[in-house]
Amino acid sequence: MSRGIQLAKTLALQVFMLLVAEMSIFMLLIVPLPFAIRRRLFTFISENPIIAKLQYGLKITFIFILILFIDSVNRVYRVQVELAAATDASKGNAAAIMGHERLEVQARKFYSQRNMYLCGFTLFLSLILNRTYIMILEVLRLEEKLKKFEGTDKDTKQSEKLAMAGDPGEISRLKREVQLRDQDIETLKKQSASLHREYDELAEKYGRTQQDGVPKKIK
Repeated sequence: MSRGIQLAKTLALQVFMLLVAEMSIFMLLIVPLPFAIRRRLFTFISENPIIAKLQYGLKITFIFILILFIDSVNRVYRVQVELAAATDASKGNAAAIMGHERLEVQARKFYSQRNMYLCGFTLFLSLILNRTYIMILEVLRLEEKLKKFEGTDKDTKQSEKLAMAGDPGEISRLKREVQLRDQDIETLKKQSASLHREYDELAEKYGRTQQDGVPKKIK
C-alpha cells in the first residue's frame, strides 16, 4: 500500500514539475522581444532536431497525463460515492462520522482531487501553449510580409526559415528540399522553353531561305 502511495506521489510531483515548466515556457513566449530576436528564436525552435524529438516525447507524455486525468476523475467519483454511502450509514452516530474510516476516505478524496486538478491544468495549459505558439508565428509572418512590402527587411534567409517554422525539424528540412527541387524544375522548364523558342526561330529562318531559293548561312 505504501509503495502505491509513493508511486502516486512521484507521479504527482512529475506532473507538477511539467506544469511549472509549461508556465515558464508560456512566460518566455509572451515576453516582448525585438522582431529579429523573436524570429531567430522561432526558427531555431523549428529547425533544432533535439527540440523536435522533445516535442514528440511531450506528445506521448500528454497522452499519458490524459489517461491519469481520466483515472483521477473516476477515483474522485468513486470516493464521493463511498463518502456519501458512509455518511448515510452513520447518520445519528457522531463518533462513527468522525471515525478513522471517514478520515481515510477524506484523505483519498483530497489526493484524487489534487491529481485531477494537476492533470487537468497541465493538459489545459498545453493547449494554450500550442495555440499561443501558432498565434505568435502568424503575427511574425504578418510582420514579415509588412516589412517586405515596405522594403525594410533584407534578411531573406531568415524569412524563408520563418515560413517553415512551426513544423518539426525533419519535416521542415524535407519541405525545404522539396522547395529547392521545385525551383530547379522551374528553372529547367524555363530553359527548355527558351531552347524551344530558339529552335522555332531557326526553323522559320531555314524555311524562309528554302522558299526564297537562296541558300544562306544560318547564324
